[in-house]
Amino acid sequence: MKKIALAAFALLGASQAHAQILAPVHWSYAAKKTSPTEAVVLIKATIDAGWHVYSQHVKDGGPVKTTVKFDPSKAYTLVGTTQEPKPVTRMEKTFGMEVSYFANSVIFQQKVKLTGKGPVTVKGNLEFMACNDEKCLPPDEVAFSIPVK
Repeated sequence: MKKIALAAFALLGASQAHAQILAPVHWSYAAKKTSPTEAVVLIKATIDAGWHVYSQHVKDGGPVKTTVKFDPSKAYTLVGTTQEPKPVTRMEKTFGMEVSYFANSVIFQQKVKLTGKGPVTVKGNLEFMACNDEKCLPPDEVAFSIPVK
């Protein structure tokens, strides 16, 4: 009986070690002052080989597009919309449509006007979905807090 329980425990431990959570996208953040009253917030995704995340501009019926939302603040106002570099666009059989995405890495940029005095922290969250040629992970949401120095 002891051997059976030990074997079951070992088997359970081995299956738990094998079931890893996939996290192919790694986010980093920075801000750069461009003048005493303006800054650019940088949101970078470093994407594992073989994976990609989607553009902010994906048509309905496709994958979950990357969405950046900024918390309202009296310390800053957004200037324009969040910018992204030119994505790769291709037909994806999974969605039956052309989609735009980024592989390896992408930097999203948002200009802000600083309206407060003293230290400013830009906060918000982003939603994204990561896929490879075999599967897509469920959409994920990540909060960010970016000090502007």
